[in-house]
Amino acid sequence: GKCGSCWAFSTVVGVEGINKIKTGQLVSLSEQELVDCETDNEGCNGGLMENAYEFIKKSGGITTERLYPYKARDGSCDSSKMNAPAVTIDGHEMVPANDENALMKAVANQPVSVAIDASGSDMQFYSEGVYTGDSCGNELDHGVAVVGYGTALDGTKYWIVKNSWGTGWGEQGYIRMQRGVDAAEGGVCGIAMEASYPLKLSSHNPKPSPPKDEL
Repeated sequence: GKCGSCWAFSTVVGVEGINKIKTGQLVSLSEQELVDCETDNEGCNGGLMENAYEFIKKSGGITTERLYPYKARDGSCDSSKMNAPAVTIDGHEMVPANDENALMKAVANQPVSVAIDASGSDMQFYSEGVYTGDSCGNELDHGVAVVGYGTALDGTKYWIVKNSWGTGWGEQGYIRMQRGVDAAEGGVCGIAMEASYPLKLSSHNPKPSPPKDEL
């Protein structure tokens, strides 16, 4: 079965993004640590990005993808790897709901985790261009990350969204979703309904200590 760990992917994009902005280093972080160790969420059965951000804050950071690689299934939490955090955050902020202008302000600063309704088949078969979301509602069922925004040559405004369905999907793994849609208060596919981003105040991370064996 497919592991519904999109919430972990979305969270990791947010943390990798703010870490790159604050430290200048792009470090690949562990989705599997979140799937295995974050108990407020349900591993492969789904979860909320804001819970995952709180978990990273409380557990003193998140480790690297290299140290704790992705397996696409639930595993037991490897606490020795968890004790080697690579990147810390100081919490998270929620973007005011159903406010695309507020979302735009947040995205201007850093990648933002959002939930969307990705159940429509035209989303699954999307290949390129600006997706107008004709077949999607606002039953939020998929976590992605908004990494930017722009305007197409024909004047259509869009969000640049990073998905977790592999680089063979969409525009090298990204989708451009229409923004500024008056009809939909929550934005296309509910993109502005539940957005959050991590806070990171300092420009450095803990020095990695060698993983300790549990006593």
